[in-house]
Amino acid sequence: MLLQRRAIFALGLRMCSSQATTGPQTIEGARPSSDMTEFRQVFSKAKHIAIVTGAGVAAASGLPTFRGQHESWRKWKSQDLATPEAFSRYPSRVWEFYHYRRELVMDKKPTAAHYAIAECEARLRAQGRDVVVITQCIDDLHLKAGSKHVLKIHGNLMETRCVSCGHVHSNKHSPICAALKGTGSPDPNVADAQIPVDKLPRCEKKDCHGLLRPNVVFFGETLDSHVLTKVEKELEECDLCLVVGTSSIVYPAAMFGPRVASRGVPVAEFNLSTSPKTEYFTYHFTGPCETTLPTALAPLES
Repeated sequence: MLLQRRAIFALGLRMCSSQATTGPQTIEGARPSSDMTEFRQVFSKAKHIAIVTGAGVAAASGLPTFRGQHESWRKWKSQDLATPEAFSRYPSRVWEFYHYRRELVMDKKPTAAHYAIAECEARLRAQGRDVVVITQCIDDLHLKAGSKHVLKIHGNLMETRCVSCGHVHSNKHSPICAALKGTGSPDPNVADAQIPVDKLPRCEKKDCHGLLRPNVVFFGETLDSHVLTKVEKELEECDLCLVVGTSSIVYPAAMFGPRVASRGVPVAEFNLSTSPKTEYFTYHFTGPCETTLPTALAPLES
């Protein structure tokens, strides 16, 4: 089982839980604690903290998690649009979907959870302690809040990558190209814009002009090996792990917390409800993470 988990981590495929292996076995009868005082004692002694965040960390900003009631866009499931096959066959439709998501992100502000993490990172850095954010989020709210050490395992919605030359470029234009202006409505009664491929976002590098795609990891694609190597190092070195606002059903991120727990390192989950991995963790705190996390990471009294 351990070899299977390591193989999935090394391969780095973004996939759903139905396609992945289960986590490590737990001690029968063990239950996560919700004792905040006890957690803060552990937090006060930790030297290297890894914080794994998911879409729930941005929910209070107004960004949908694209699960539950927001799982579909028009008449398609989001995870069926976020695939290399869909982009190859229907680039206009997929770009409309991502244009809609980009426009949602543009005017959003970080939540109290983002600021709590960023403030904690800065405060602990001054004490000679480390905090790293390992995020599944493809928005840039952690960076907007001031976090410096952020590993984005699923890419960045505000970047593009050329399918011809591979050039990656930061792009915060609204709209990203003229043809996408006014498109992207999630209303199921709205027809596809059917934008010609040559009118979709194109590479601006000289002598290229290739089709651009969002620089995000589609379902079924391999995660960036350089980012994964950094993530693996952080997970091996951390002495405390927080799993914040994630459903823990998308792999390989779903195994990050259990992997740390298998080393005997405390793991604390902050979420609206329990997840499929809750039983593997030392602590679980139920509630909006923008409420629970600032309390958990607040400065300790002298």
